[in-house]
Parts: sequence; C-alpha cells; structure tokens
Amino acid sequence: MHGKMKQLSTTDHIKSLRGRGSAVLKGFFMAVSQLTDFVLRFFKELFKPPYEFSEFAKQSYLIGNKSFLLVAITAFIMGLVLTIQSRPVLVEFGAESWLPSMVAVSIVREIGPVITALIFAGKVGSGIGAELASMRVTEQIDAMEVSGINPFKYIVVTRILSTTLMLPLLVIFADAIAIYGSYFGVNLKESVSFHLFFLQVFQKLDFTDVFPAFIKTFFFGFSIGLIGCYIGYNANTGTEGVGKAANSAVVFGSLMVFLVDMIAVQITSLFT
Repeated sequence: MHGKMKQLSTTDHIKSLRGRGSAVLKGFFMAVSQLTDFVLRFFKELFKPPYEFSEFAKQSYLIGNKSFLLVAITAFIMGLVLTIQSRPVLVEFGAESWLPSMVAVSIVREIGPVITALIFAGKVGSGIGAELASMRVTEQIDAMEVSGINPFKYIVVTRILSTTLMLPLLVIFADAIAIYGSYFGVNLKESVSFHLFFLQVFQKLDFTDVFPAFIKTFFFGFSIGLIGCYIGYNANTGTEGVGKAANSAVVFGSLMVFLVDMIAVQITSLFT
C-alpha cells in the first residue's frame, strides 16, 4: 500500500513538472509572438504620417545628453584600467610597444560598444520601461487613445528611433575617450608623446575593425529601445508593474546586447 502511494505521488510530481514545463514553453512562445507583433507594428507606424519630429528630437536630446557623462567616465576608466592591467604581461614578452594598438583594437572592436551598450541599457532602457509603465498605470496612454492621438507612434516609435541613433554616437565618443584614457595610463609609467601614441593606435586599426563594430551598435540601440518600450507599454496595472518593468527592461535589454553581439561576431568572422 505504501509503495503504491509513493508511486502515485511520484507520478503526480512528474505530471506537475510536465505541466509547468509546458506552461513555461507556452509563455515563451506567446512572448515571442507578441514581441514580433510589436516589432511589425513599429515598422508599420514608422513610415506612416504624421511624423513626430519634435518628440523625436526631444527624446534624442534627453537620451544622448543625460547618458554622455556616465558613458564618458566609464570609458575613461575602462581605457585606463585595461592599459594598466595589460602592460605587465606585454613587458614580460618585450612587446610593450604593442600596448597602444592592442588596447585600441580591443576597445573599438568589442569592449567599447558592449560596455557602452550595457550602461545604456541600465540607464536608458530602465528609464524608458519605468516611464511607459507609469504612463500605462496612470492611464495616460488610454487618455491619448481617447483624445485621438496615436500613443504608439508618439511614445514608442520616437523612443526606439532615438535609442537606435544615439547609442552609435555615444559609442564613438566612448571609444575616443577610452583611447585617451589608455594614453593617460601609458604615461603613468613612461613618457610617450600624444602624436606617437595615436600614430601607433591608427597603424593597427583597420576598416574591418571599425565598420562592423559601428554597425552593430545600431542593433544594440534598437534592441534596448524595443525591449524597454515593449515591457513598459504592456506593463501590468499597479505600482508593482513600474518596478518590474524597469527591472525587466535592464535584464532583457542586456541579454539582447549579448545575443546581438554573438550574432554579429559570427557574421563578421565569415568575411574576415
């Protein structure tokens, strides 16, 4: 009797696990379907007049200007630390002269775009998610629909476009500041002229290093803006929905950065 009860409990446990697994799988495919529909709606609204140029300019200024200082400080520290950490290894092999070019290629190709995108996701992505979620909770989006304004075009399209265009600009500034931080780090141990340092940097930087890294930043910005807007626009009602939206925007935005970067690296490797 005891064995039969144990067998029944094990069977019930397996069935419950299967039920949970199917529910998770169903929820995943539902989320993918809704996100795909959200993306298609974005491109549909993007090319349909009227165009919200003033709101787009406002969001671009807010997103770019408010993120610049944090990105600049992080980039300078990144270049400085990378140089200080790499120097002892290169000194052991007598390759100290390779330090400027090695750090520059590392920053431009991978570290600069990814780190800047992660900071962007943490600051801008969470802000967009929380802002749109609070608008949903306070029924501002519903009020816009009632008054005849297209909230998707006014709120979502402008923000996704702004993140798509502002992140590449921030990455350009971040790369330049990080390389200057590397120059500062080199001069902590020895005296290298500004001209010689940047001559060594640009001797090794190639078009195949700069162009693919720059192109993928557009996809980083688009993914971060899309995730933040999607989560905030579809947030649950209640004050908890705002916090969850901000947190989810950071987590999934950062995850999308790594996924896009992985795909970009695989594509780039096919042509090099």
